[in-house]
Amino acid sequence: MPNPPASASTRPFAAFEWMLALRYLRAKRQDGYVSVISGFSLVGIALGVATLIIVMSVMGGFRKEFLASILGFNGHVTVEAAAGPLPNFDAIVGKLKFVPGVTRAAPIVDGQVMASQNGVNTGIYVRGMRPEDLGSLTDVARTLTPGALKAFGGEDTVIIGQGLAEKLGIRRGGSITLIAPKGEVTAFGTTPRIKTYLVAGVFKIGNSAYDTGFVFMPLDEAQLFFNTGEGVTGIEVMVQQPDNDIAMLPDIAKAAGPGVRLVPWQDINSAFFEAVQVESNVMFLILTLIILVAALNIVSGLIMLVKDKSSDIAILRTMGASRGAVMRVFLIAGMAIGVTGTLLGFVLGVLFCWNIESIKDGLSRLTGTPLFDPTIYFLSKIPADLDPVQVGSVVAMALGLTFLATLYPSWRAARLDPVEALRYG
Repeated sequence: MPNPPASASTRPFAAFEWMLALRYLRAKRQDGYVSVISGFSLVGIALGVATLIIVMSVMGGFRKEFLASILGFNGHVTVEAAAGPLPNFDAIVGKLKFVPGVTRAAPIVDGQVMASQNGVNTGIYVRGMRPEDLGSLTDVARTLTPGALKAFGGEDTVIIGQGLAEKLGIRRGGSITLIAPKGEVTAFGTTPRIKTYLVAGVFKIGNSAYDTGFVFMPLDEAQLFFNTGEGVTGIEVMVQQPDNDIAMLPDIAKAAGPGVRLVPWQDINSAFFEAVQVESNVMFLILTLIILVAALNIVSGLIMLVKDKSSDIAILRTMGASRGAVMRVFLIAGMAIGVTGTLLGFVLGVLFCWNIESIKDGLSRLTGTPLFDPTIYFLSKIPADLDPVQVGSVVAMALGLTFLATLYPSWRAARLDPVEALRYG
């Protein structure tokens, strides 16, 4: 009976190569240490991939939520006077609204004050705005208590954040006392301005930096309270594409006229976002080491497997198996560990991100301590943004490291001399 063609019996990744690779992974009792090392490698890769996906998703979620709250609460570009209050602001606002790409322009008066009520004092930020401009600020308007905007137009009224209301023990319809450091000028110097306001409503946007430290005041009242006269401290400009606001600065500057300076949101928050990006890169490098250590375990496990199966390799070679076939057997064995571990880590990481709030609440109840304090992290919940590109890069990196880890042990198995292996095996 004629022998089968060599190409049919030695084609790459033939069935017998898969059979041998999977059989070698299921080590017998006398060489069970190989299975133990393989198991640890699989668990290490799974935990590394899952941890990397979770951490990168949470950090990406933090950046996305902070950016959304900042851009939804503040202007994308602020027009300020070169010195002192900005006069003739209504004319400038009218011109800015006709700039292509500008969606909103509103005059504001900003200032820092001390808020006091029920024996509690805290520093806050006051922003004077017209009721119609506050109503067009969607992220705030949609969270206002019913009737807040209508009452906001009256005299001596303010709208405060829910966190601030809870901190000072203020209910809707209550009052809050604001103390400005610069008030009336007298013969004895400048005295602080102290005034009590009625709380017309409460807002909550989910960012504790704003919810606990911000108060909205009618624009006319803010001009009197901060002594800006007929001017304002700036004009908030919002554009259709916040990431492209820098390119719009020349058009906005032309509409605003001379004697002003433009402050884009990137300049105000650049330090924060740079810190987040640096931290994200460092965490990525550190957590990648977990996957690298697991890949090195694959190297050591396969080297021990090659040494243990040297006699089997020699017999395969004498029976006609090519060096390529032997190499592919151990390549399949190593990649089986890496692919399985990567897929398990991917599933674990994605499921964790999808249920991160439930997991956080469960751990908080179990330990009896809050695991996510909004006053520290400025967000009411843990954000997790699963970026497909980022998750795909983590999976690809894990598979790439696994493949590289299997090359040397597989090459070593293919280079084994059958005669020497049978003689000393």
